[in-house]
Amino acid sequence: MRHNCAQAKCAIPVSGILDQKGAVAGPFLSAQYTILYGAGVGKRRKARMNTAMQTRFTISTAGPGLYEFTRQLSDWVQGDGLLTLFVRHTSCSLLIQENADPDVQVDLRNFFHRLVPPTTDPGMGYLTHTHEGPDDMPAHIKAAMLPVSLSIPVLDGRPQLGTWQGVYLFEHRNAPHSRQVAAHLG
Repeated sequence: MRHNCAQAKCAIPVSGILDQKGAVAGPFLSAQYTILYGAGVGKRRKARMNTAMQTRFTISTAGPGLYEFTRQLSDWVQGDGLLTLFVRHTSCSLLIQENADPDVQVDLRNFFHRLVPPTTDPGMGYLTHTHEGPDDMPAHIKAAMLPVSLSIPVLDGRPQLGTWQGVYLFEHRNAPHSRQVAAHLG
């Protein structure tokens, strides 16, 4: 059984014994290998297998803004796999965003506040869900516009984020909250 890859770079997990050309030979075994194509033609490495790991991260917020928790994630992950994050609330969201210049975070917060102002703004008079405060329904709208889950590849125990990327909880409410982010690494 041979794999033909049309892309310049791809990694395909294959179970079994590999011949010199990267073809699967013989019966499937429990060992897992990754065949690297493109720049690494002919290179093979044994992939580390993870059993699924799960945890919850608690992030304390003090009002609207982006709260980075990249370091906590990096300290927790191990091996190779796909990290899935899911925020367990309806008035905040998750982002991968630049972590080098704090002005990016300020601008994002200000942009979304301008895009979806509080219910006290005359332009928001059409909203009916107002009994939990002027920031509540706008927080739900922002959370509906932004991701509440993220997927991040993990290789050799490190999230495969870019140089200037960080993982953030984006709080949309004015009051302090204790937010939970469920994490699954498999």
